[in-house]
Amino acid sequence: MATLPLQGITVVSLEQAVAAPFATRQLADLGARVIKVERDTGDFARGYDDKVDGMASYFVWLNRSKESIVLDLKSESGLAVLRKLVEQADVLVQNLAPGAVERLGLGPDEALALNPRLIHASISGYGRGGPYATKKAYDLLVQCESGMLSVTGTPENPAKVGVSIADICAGMYTYSGILTSLLQRATTGRGDVLEVSMLEALAEWVAQPYFYAEYGGEQPRRSGAEHASIAPYGPFPAADGTVFFGIQNEREWKVFCSDVLHRPELFEDARFAGNSSRVRNRPELHETINAVLAALPADEVLARLDEAGIANAKLRTMQELSAHPQLAERNRWRDVDSPVGPLRSMLPPVTSREAAVRMDRIPEIGEHTEKILAELGIRP
Repeated sequence: MATLPLQGITVVSLEQAVAAPFATRQLADLGARVIKVERDTGDFARGYDDKVDGMASYFVWLNRSKESIVLDLKSESGLAVLRKLVEQADVLVQNLAPGAVERLGLGPDEALALNPRLIHASISGYGRGGPYATKKAYDLLVQCESGMLSVTGTPENPAKVGVSIADICAGMYTYSGILTSLLQRATTGRGDVLEVSMLEALAEWVAQPYFYAEYGGEQPRRSGAEHASIAPYGPFPAADGTVFFGIQNEREWKVFCSDVLHRPELFEDARFAGNSSRVRNRPELHETINAVLAALPADEVLARLDEAGIANAKLRTMQELSAHPQLAERNRWRDVDSPVGPLRSMLPPVTSREAAVRMDRIPEIGEHTEKILAELGIRP
C-alpha cells in the first residue's frame, strides 16, 4: 500500500508569489500539512492573471493541497495565533521582504527558542548580509544579476527565460534542503536554520558557462535556440517547418552524414572534423545541412533522424504539450478541485513504487481559518 512520506509533518508558510509556494506545494504533494498564512487580500499571486476560469495560473500551479488561514499580522491577536502555529509546526517557510520575519518576532533564533525542533527556512533575493541584502529581487532581475541573460537570447539581444527560473530553482533548493533537515532531525532531534538566496541558487545553475568563461577567457556567446558550444545542435528548417536535433559525438556525426544527409563524404571534410571545428565553422556547417534538409518534409527529416538514432524533437506549443501522446500514454494528468471546479493538472514528475502523492483542492482565501483556529482552541 503506497504511503504519503510526509504525512504527519506540519508546515507553516508565510509565503507569496512563486519561490516559497513552489517549495511548500511539493511538500504538500508528499503528504505534509501546509498551512498557508495569507493577509485579507491574499497572496498577491492570486491576482497575477485570471486565465484559469477566473483564477490565476500561477496560484493554481503552486497552491494545491494547502490550507489557507487569514491572519492580521499587524495585530497582537494575529501574531499570537501565528506563534501558536509555529510552536506546533515541524517547518516554517518564509519569503517575506528582508527583515519582515524578524519584525514579527519569528526570526531563526526566536522561532527555534519557541520550538527547538523547528526547521526554519527562508528564501530571499540575495541572502542575509552584503550590499544587496535589502535590494528588491524579482525573477527577471535575478536572471540579470546571475548572468543568465548574458547567455540567453540571440547574439543581438538578451532574452529572459520564459518561466520564473530564479524562483523555481530557489524553491527547489528550499524543498530539498527541508527534506535533508527532516532526515537530519530524525537523528539529532534538533531543528535547523536554512537560507536560500535566488541569486546563489541561479548562479549554481549557470556554473557551466561560468567555468567556460572563467577558465576559457571568453564569454559564451548567446546563440538563440542553438547550443553555444556543440554543433550541429538546434533548429534547422525543413520544407514545411522546423526540426530540432543534436549531434553528441563523432559516431553520431558519421551516421548523420551518411543516413540523414545522404552525403557520407562530409565526414571526411576537415572543416567539420570534431565538434570544435564544427562550432568554429558553424555558418558553413549550417549552410551545408540546410541545402539538404530544407528540401525535405519535416516528417521525413524526423523519420531519418529516428532511424539513425539521432536525438530530435518537435517544437511544441502549450496546447500541443497538453495533447502530448507520451503524457497521455503514461496517464500523467489528474483533475484537481478548486473554487472554480476541477482543473486538469500534471502529476508530480517523480514516481515511486512505495510512496504516493496527493493532489487536493486549491483553497480559497481563508477557507480554513475557522477550522485551524478551532484546533488551537481560539474563537474567531
